Amino acid sequence: MTLQRSSRDADDVRARLTAWLASVLPDGADPDVTVHDGIQTNGMSSETVLLGVTSTEDGARVTREYVARVAPAAGDLPVFAEYRLTDQYDAMRLAGELAGVPVPPVGLNETTGDVLGTPFFLMERLDGAVPPDVLPYPFGDNWLFDASPEQQAQLQRSSVEVLAKLHGIPDAATTFAFLDPAVTGHEGATPVARNLAKTRAWYEYALADSPRSPLIERGLAWLEANLPDAGEPVLVWGDARIGNMMYRDFTPVAVLDWEMATLGPREMDLAWMVFAHQVFQEIATMLGLPGMPEFLAADDVVATYEQASGAQVGDLTWYVLHAAVNWGCVFLRTSARQVHFGEIERPEDPESVFHHRPLLERLLEQVGA
Repeated sequence: MTLQRSSRDADDVRARLTAWLASVLPDGADPDVTVHDGIQTNGMSSETVLLGVTSTEDGARVTREYVARVAPAAGDLPVFAEYRLTDQYDAMRLAGELAGVPVPPVGLNETTGDVLGTPFFLMERLDGAVPPDVLPYPFGDNWLFDASPEQQAQLQRSSVEVLAKLHGIPDAATTFAFLDPAVTGHEGATPVARNLAKTRAWYEYALADSPRSPLIERGLAWLEANLPDAGEPVLVWGDARIGNMMYRDFTPVAVLDWEMATLGPREMDLAWMVFAHQVFQEIATMLGLPGMPEFLAADDVVATYEQASGAQVGDLTWYVLHAAVNWGCVFLRTSARQVHFGEIERPEDPESVFHHRPLLERLLEQVGA
């Protein structure tokens, strides 16, 4: 099922981008923009526009392919309260430059919102395969599920090694200070506390269009009462799941979707990667499908990471529950958007849209929340 994420008109976007590029490219470029496949989204957050740009370079007409990452319009019920596109742009650029993290080369950055109504930036469009979300890859009948055990192990290992690379950037607290949740007013004595404050603020934002969630509130209360100790913060990708990576030969060639990038403990990314697979595996099991129960197991992920990074990983329990609470906020917002665009009726039970509900309930029981 294709879910509507934007009220923008593709022809209008094409005309606006063509006029903008004519104003920023060298004289005589005479750009012509083609919008491929309308307005899309990646990860149900920022809008994604696939573009072909034909322009004159050294006297010849050349076509290059780009992806525009566009902050959603406020009237389209964005997933997040704010979209700091330049932060995403800089996080991607620095991760590539400083650690060799495979990210798409970024291009022009339009910060004013005057062109499309909200800010956006361009990045080169790369070729590769992405593990599908719809239907989720553990359901079967896709390239990752059908791969050999050795190929699946290669994808898992190389994906975890990407996390080790980006977490290894030295002095992250200084280099990525712009990502500290304190910059956007989320207070706390430690990076963990500030990231949790950011999660609570996200939940409160979601309540503008959704009823309260007792499960999320139980989770938040336990997380706030059991803040873990953590070492120096690292660059945290935030949405660290294989569905946000593009692969060739079962090795990442592009790390995408940096809306949730932050400063925090390395365990945040590791727990997110593990939990994201657990969500899909849980759904597969509920449907009577075998899924991929051995894939991205927590112990294996941690062992690979510790070998690749030389760092020791702490207990993931707190961070997995934190991920589960964040996923609840995602589902509240995405279901509100579906209601907004007339795709579903407003549910009587707000937690009925939580695809990870049984998993979240088990996690709360395990910690005594």
